[in-house]
Amino acid sequence: MSKFIINGRNIGVDEPCYIIAEMSANHGGHLDKAIEILHAAKAAGADAVKLQTYRADTITLNSTKPDFCLPSDNPWQEHVSLYSLYEKAFTPWQWHETLFSEANRIGIDIFSSPFDASAVDLLESLNAPAYKIASPEITDIPLLKKVASTGKPIILSTGIAELSDIELAVRTLRQHGCEQLAILKCTTAYPTPFSECNLNTIADIATRFNCVSGLSDHTLGLVSPITSIALGGKIIEKHFILDKSDESVDAFFSLDEKEFAQMVSAVRDAEQALGKVTYAITQSAQKNLLARRSLYFCRDLVSGTTITENDIQSVRPGFGLHTQYYDDILGKKVARDVFHGDRVTFESVTGLTEK
Repeated sequence: MSKFIINGRNIGVDEPCYIIAEMSANHGGHLDKAIEILHAAKAAGADAVKLQTYRADTITLNSTKPDFCLPSDNPWQEHVSLYSLYEKAFTPWQWHETLFSEANRIGIDIFSSPFDASAVDLLESLNAPAYKIASPEITDIPLLKKVASTGKPIILSTGIAELSDIELAVRTLRQHGCEQLAILKCTTAYPTPFSECNLNTIADIATRFNCVSGLSDHTLGLVSPITSIALGGKIIEKHFILDKSDESVDAFFSLDEKEFAQMVSAVRDAEQALGKVTYAITQSAQKNLLARRSLYFCRDLVSGTTITENDIQSVRPGFGLHTQYYDDILGKKVARDVFHGDRVTFESVTGLTEK
């Protein structure tokens, strides 16, 4: 797996999961709320906050022709057209410098998803440490080339991409300067049904594309992010909002600060629980060795007595000789006087040797 580093932070095998709070439109058009989100995300344990850098006229056309209108089953249908939706949801470009400066001041990573070449230029002027390619932009080959040419780490989402789309995007990025790539399993449905998550793809992504993999999640709750850890996910992106009652186009599938903090805590617990491959008895379990079976004398015997099955027994605790020696002991003589409740040991049995 290729290395992946953001702001000096190693992300990948044997490293903690990198957790991104997606601000998206959850600032509700207020800069002070956007700044508050930075602080709340850091307090909740996020490693980074991600913005979206576009204007309505850089992402779509101001048209109400059927192609540009939202269908009736779309969660944002009330906005009628794509242009109207993005006009409400975008993060003003003049905020970016302030947000980058404040994030750097309080010590949380900040980067963005650019949606056209001019957005990349703006983010480069702010020395963005990484780029995120949003799911719908995975087929925007000119944009991929532009972002790859920066040489910065790139996180690629796969929400509305087929395998051939991902392969083309990865090939394009790597051919045009991208040396650090992470790919996130994503389902572009708001909210995403658990039955459509297909989180097992996370491990396949890492193997198939030789990259860091993770999850960009739109499900409700914490199940999917935590599960992704067990499947090798090393990046989690989840939408973040201060208050779910806030007027925001993304409020209905975002986590608030308390929920996000619960997710971070659960992810960190899951990482500890996964641990490493080991068959050793852990330190905490050592004190329960008395619950194991071992061999003890169950009768008083004088030195030289031949041991029969009536004289020894496999019992708890586990401080006597291992039960694998049971058959070897039968027919041998005790080497000294032994008493009921004494441990069977090599020294207490004549001619018994360790296997």
